[in-house]
Amino acid sequence: MSAEAPSPAPMPPRPPVAKPVVKTNRAQIIIFTLLTLLLSAVTVIGGRLWLRNSETLVFAVGDAKGPEAKFAAKLATVLKNNSSRLRLKITPNPDNAKALAQFDRRDASLAILRTDARVPPRARAIAILEHDVVLVLSPGGKKIKSLSELKKKRIAVVGDGENSVNFVRSALEIADSPDAAQRVQQAPPNTSFDKLFASGFAAVIAIEHASKIVKDKTYEQYAKRAGGFTLNAIDAAKALARKYPAISEETVSTGMLSSSPVIPDDEVDTIGLEWLLVAQSSMSTTTAAELARIIYENKSELALDDGFASKIEPAATDKDAFIVAHQGAAEYINDDTKSFMDRYSDVMYLGAAALSIIGSIFAAIYTKITRVAPEKASELAGRILDIGERVEHATCAEHLDELQDELEAILRGAVTGLRDGTVSGDGMDTFKLGYELVRDEIALRRDHLKRHPATPDENLVVVKAANG
Repeated sequence: MSAEAPSPAPMPPRPPVAKPVVKTNRAQIIIFTLLTLLLSAVTVIGGRLWLRNSETLVFAVGDAKGPEAKFAAKLATVLKNNSSRLRLKITPNPDNAKALAQFDRRDASLAILRTDARVPPRARAIAILEHDVVLVLSPGGKKIKSLSELKKKRIAVVGDGENSVNFVRSALEIADSPDAAQRVQQAPPNTSFDKLFASGFAAVIAIEHASKIVKDKTYEQYAKRAGGFTLNAIDAAKALARKYPAISEETVSTGMLSSSPVIPDDEVDTIGLEWLLVAQSSMSTTTAAELARIIYENKSELALDDGFASKIEPAATDKDAFIVAHQGAAEYINDDTKSFMDRYSDVMYLGAAALSIIGSIFAAIYTKITRVAPEKASELAGRILDIGERVEHATCAEHLDELQDELEAILRGAVTGLRDGTVSGDGMDTFKLGYELVRDEIALRRDHLKRHPATPDENLVVVKAANG
């Protein structure tokens, strides 16, 4: 017969605890943020380039050697130097009348006209390029006192060919007179004033660019000759300007014609005409505004050597102006100092839209595909229950201490994970219940071992009886 004392059930081996791997989405978040910003910038730049696609404007001009053609060439250079999306195609014509006819047929986007010309109905002003001043000259010492007196005299016109002659006849209201052709004649080219006076003309009307008068020394040279000339005022300048919208009031300032002798010695009222850069009314507001901006911001580069366009002025934006300003030019003129938002609002709106769309795409990719999913709290509860299964096999306080440390480590990891996002709150109630259950089991097992300490293993004694 043999007897064997039962030994306590061995404690199951502790499963290997993998070192927790900290999973984080920080790197992916940074990468996706940078990609979003990069792609948004590329989208904005690409969109900006697309919006700024080159637009070619046909500029109809007169004689290729005339001021209109020279100004157009200067403007083309300025547009190119300012990296504008606008480009010019300059088409010369035999004269400015032909150029305006081309513009009137809508075969050109831009043209230059003097206000006494036949104005195409779809012409809209972009800028005032030049003023022509009407100078009424008479022999030295022979003053013309009034417009009515001037009408009775034989007049030689120095200016832009037959157009200037017709303008003078209309302004003086003698165009329908039977002897109009004899009384108002075009002066032969390069004929001096003293020769015109000597040939029987009682007055010479010169229609000159105001900028040219300032630079030209011809009048000063004439003034120094024997007899000189007298500059006469047009007393009815205001009335003529009101009666004929194409005519503008002008003033010849002191010393404008000659500084020595000073001519005039005081300001003289007269009339004049304006040279306008005009565009088709169908031109887009954006294009007209950009064209106006380039012109007004680069005035010095657009001035010709002879002075033409040296004092560019904004087009008249009044509704009753002789030629109405283009809406795009008017918007720029009336708001000359644009804010940062005004200048770059299109870029900002495009950037915001790009950020929204690209950000949404990357957020979807991040959430559904590449994101490191946080560990659920309910999954941690399973590890806690594994600890609980080993509690009942613990035979000493040291074993319980190890299990207690492992349980607390899981709790600390859960709290840290909830803070940095590597653990989600899903199943938190299960986790909490499991933690409290295992914690209580450890406490109960610890109390049990204190009341029933384990005894050392007894030696097994085998007794054999032998029959004697």
